[in-house]
Amino acid sequence: MLKDFTSAIRPALVLTALFAGLLGLAYPAALTGLAQVLFPAQANGSLIRHGDRVIGSRLIGQAFASPAYFHGRPSAAGAGYDAASSSGSNLGPTSRALAERIAGDVAAARSESALPVPADLVTASASGLDPHVTPQAALHQVARVAAVRGLPEARLRDLIAQRTETPLLGFLGERRVNVLALNLALDGLGGNPAR
Repeated sequence: MLKDFTSAIRPALVLTALFAGLLGLAYPAALTGLAQVLFPAQANGSLIRHGDRVIGSRLIGQAFASPAYFHGRPSAAGAGYDAASSSGSNLGPTSRALAERIAGDVAAARSESALPVPADLVTASASGLDPHVTPQAALHQVARVAAVRGLPEARLRDLIAQRTETPLLGFLGERRVNVLALNLALDGLGGNPAR
């Protein structure tokens, strides 16, 4: 009986060790190495640099509170755009707190533009970390940003058009604007963000 047990346990332990080494170490190491060679920027977090400094990632949104900058979607991740607690809120469509927050955001958005308020300016993404807004959401903010910076609105609309990303392969996803990249390009235009 003991002999049968040891003869059965030995192959199980050998296979466990083999597959742990193969699937737990060798395969991830090979994929990591391949990613570093073929896609180094993406493998390292799609970081955005300003000079020598890392200022963000193309994949994680940031909160921009100043009226001199374009704002992203509301975030329910922690205190806002907190990658350590990425999630949407648990507030459902019948939640009074959610309805009040959205109503406040809609009122604020309507006060800065006569354009219809795009849904992504007042609703959080599922992760709470979405770095993009729709081109309509960016265009909705043009009047505010132009007034604060003293720049022509047409110049900002052109900047948004230049920074609009198209769907992958022309049909996968939506047209979108990366808010951090847009704000960096905005700083390159000049104007006075301290106004």
